[in-house]
Amino acid sequence: MRPNLLVDSRDIRFILFEMFDVQSLSQYEPYKEFDRDTYEAVLDLAEQIAMEEVYPANTVGDKEGVQFNPEKHTVTVPQSYKKAMQAFRDAGFTGLVQPADCGGMGMPEMMYRCTLEYFLAASVAFTIYITLSNGATNLVRIFGNEEQKRLYLANMVSGRWGGTMCLTEPEAGSDVGAVKTKAYKQNDGTYFIKGQKIFISSGENDLYGNIIHMVLARIDGDPDGTKGLSLFLVPKILVNADGSPGKRNDVVCSGVEHKMGIKGSATCTLNFGDNDDCAGFLVGRERDGIRNMFHMMNEARLDVGLEGLGVSSAAYMHAVQYARTRIQGKTPFNNEPAIIGHPDIKRMLLWMKSHVEAMRMLVALTAYNIDISRVRNDEIGREANALVEFLIPICKAGNTDLSWLITAEAIQVYGGYGYCGEYPVEQYARDSKALSLYEGTNGIQSIDLTLRKILSDAERVRYNAYKEFAHNIFKEARAIVPDNVVSELKDAVARMDAVIEKLAGGETITALSVATMLQQAFRILTHALLHLQSMTVATQKLKAIDVSYTYGTIPHEILDNNEIAFYYGKIISAQFFLQVEFKKYHGILQGILNENGIIAKAQSEMFTGVLEA
Repeated sequence: MRPNLLVDSRDIRFILFEMFDVQSLSQYEPYKEFDRDTYEAVLDLAEQIAMEEVYPANTVGDKEGVQFNPEKHTVTVPQSYKKAMQAFRDAGFTGLVQPADCGGMGMPEMMYRCTLEYFLAASVAFTIYITLSNGATNLVRIFGNEEQKRLYLANMVSGRWGGTMCLTEPEAGSDVGAVKTKAYKQNDGTYFIKGQKIFISSGENDLYGNIIHMVLARIDGDPDGTKGLSLFLVPKILVNADGSPGKRNDVVCSGVEHKMGIKGSATCTLNFGDNDDCAGFLVGRERDGIRNMFHMMNEARLDVGLEGLGVSSAAYMHAVQYARTRIQGKTPFNNEPAIIGHPDIKRMLLWMKSHVEAMRMLVALTAYNIDISRVRNDEIGREANALVEFLIPICKAGNTDLSWLITAEAIQVYGGYGYCGEYPVEQYARDSKALSLYEGTNGIQSIDLTLRKILSDAERVRYNAYKEFAHNIFKEARAIVPDNVVSELKDAVARMDAVIEKLAGGETITALSVATMLQQAFRILTHALLHLQSMTVATQKLKAIDVSYTYGTIPHEILDNNEIAFYYGKIISAQFFLQVEFKKYHGILQGILNENGIIAKAQSEMFTGVLEA
């Protein structure tokens, strides 16, 4: 491990090897070949490529953006991305999580997510190309027929070909069921696709030799709504039966969005079938499109939650470095002359540290349970899957809401310089804002959590899995962490039970009104539980090094021992979150209980001062 400005590599290893024990997955057949040395080598290489190739491309890519040629309908990405992508491919990272029999490395999801954080922290805009391609690859691998796998999978796993997810249309944003793109069945079993998709990330670019679009469309004659949608594979360049490139398909980019941030990521409008010659291939069964696409959508939501973590981590790390070197004013501490010695700067950094670490733990927890759900076909596996379904909207919405706040706080640490383009944190803030909008706005995530994952689940299967996760943390913390800390979180879970039961007995409009508040409360509660777990592990580790350490004291050797400093930092981070930040949880729950239909009573006419529609 070496210091970097992107990710705390020691914290990555703490989560992988000490909190969730990724090595324990080696007992299962898919992961039996992997040991810690292998994982360490992957992490080291990811850190090296992210720092040396991707990170330098981030600022350049932001300044250059993507270039659209309206005559040729082509998009050129920043030149710096091409060298970075080549390094990423050459290292084999495109197939890191793909099964070995498909040409990948077959590593655990948790390892993939921790590795990907380095690249997202280095450049969100660049890494979006990679995450979408991986998601499209998974759809082909899981739902494609043998012919589709033979023709497309190897090139997608290797990273030579990219992929997209095509859902959104001018009149079908969050309302996916309103999709108008049509599919007309041909005599040879293929389909003619006609329609337009907007806001398609990576929709056109020159990073890949071919782009495989995964498109939701409605077969002519099928019913309206989501139940009538099917999933189609639509390649930019058709592929011959022998795997060689064929003719250009009738899908073109008609424009790109000019965005506030992530300017190196091509956000495209795609026209399918303008010349009545767009070939598409059914993936899975007819009218199973939304069910199949949800696999990629859920994966993409976890991707975006990880993107929120990555940009937040980079902003925090840059803020720490700046605070350690910037001299301004006399600090209360003689040994800390830089601005990091000012109590308010310490507060800001500790606030960022506690949230970034919680976000990282949440992504890892979700990924770990994805792994368990894949390798265990029993009650433990089913419970892990239920927990994943519960956590994804919390991870996506919670991490991305926080990324906007964390990047803003990083700017605050820099002061006026943070607002200037010569320093990197203003770009992190601009890049982060899109994330609360991507892959279903955070309001949609909150409704999904409240209605689908909780209130519509009569048996409360997912919520019970969440409470079991909390109960296991309480058991582990007993006799290690002070009883009052554990008791407060137990009471917090009980209070959440009461809020959910009240919502279950009320009207749907009430649940819709407070859904975002409930999601925010769950994010704070989940982060608190993870900090309790982290504190439990770190306390034991610190006592093993410094037997004189007691809770609430500063270790004697903190200046001379990096491991002591790390574990003490984990404990202080958890203490700050649990004793300061967590108090906001109770206010949010009280707000939910006090809402009493106020939001529903608000009428359009009362929002005065603007022109009438």
